[in-house]
Amino acid sequence: MFQVIGGRGVQVTRLLAPGRAVLVEAVRGRKSRTDTVAKSKQGRIKVPPPVDPTEMVVLKERYAEYEMITRALRLEFKEEVLRKKYEEETGSMAEEHRALMVFNDQENLRMLQQRVVRIQMEKEEAENKQVEAAIERELQQQEFIKEKEREILKLQEDAKNFITLENLDQRIEEALDSPKNYNFAVDKEGRVVKQTMLQ
Repeated sequence: MFQVIGGRGVQVTRLLAPGRAVLVEAVRGRKSRTDTVAKSKQGRIKVPPPVDPTEMVVLKERYAEYEMITRALRLEFKEEVLRKKYEEETGSMAEEHRALMVFNDQENLRMLQQRVVRIQMEKEEAENKQVEAAIERELQQQEFIKEKEREILKLQEDAKNFITLENLDQRIEEALDSPKNYNFAVDKEGRVVKQTMLQ
């Protein structure tokens, strides 16, 4: 167990050990800001040591030269370190960059070829669709013309049986000679099952 006893000029560390004698060790401490000046130093005036002007000029010149040399060496060493670091980084990075640029050029060429092939195929497909559409329109037009021709032929055929002023008397005589009975019944199959007799 330790116990510190403080004084103005000396701190004493007392070592307390159970069952043993007390050991005292003298340790010189520091004065606090609130301590007064020692009596032996109360009248002392601090005077700086004398300086030789010639020696001061020489020292200043030498110190300036020393600072300049030190700064130059420091900058040279820093520049060398930075240059080596830059060369190491840019060397590997430049190699990697060149490799990536070659790969990029190859990919661009491959994509360009694929794009050209795709555009050509799309163009051919669009042309084929246009041709097919034109053929389909032509077929539809021909079918429409044939249908109209059939309708005209049918109308011409039906026109032979039309009642006109010229054949009106003939048609009346034919209707009287061959009367038709429309008063009949049919079953679900459409067969005539019952028919009345003409009067």
